[in-house]
Amino acid sequence: MADKESEEKIMQLQLLEQNIQNFLMQKQQFQVQLTEVDSALENLKDAKKAYKIIANIMVDTDKVSLEAELKQKKEVLELRIKNLEKQEEKIREKSQKIQKEVLGNME
Repeated sequence: MADKESEEKIMQLQLLEQNIQNFLMQKQQFQVQLTEVDSALENLKDAKKAYKIIANIMVDTDKVSLEAELKQKKEVLELRIKNLEKQEEKIREKSQKIQKEVLGNME
């Protein structure tokens, strides 16, 4: 393999690593949101009244509808996390394949 090809593959590897880092950051943000939703659901169980913040204003809301909204948000977050994990895995596999090619050609 020519040096130019190796350089291109190394650049691809760097881009893939950046993508993985971006996925990890997004996943971490979703996990933080998921933790907040779980905490809100747990606190809502014991609450007699429920409040919701809308545009920096706390408003009284129906406990049942708020719980349903939080459960739906939790499902969406879990789905997004699962999606990111699948994409991350595909990129890792591609990265490992390219890395093996580059290392094999250096020998």
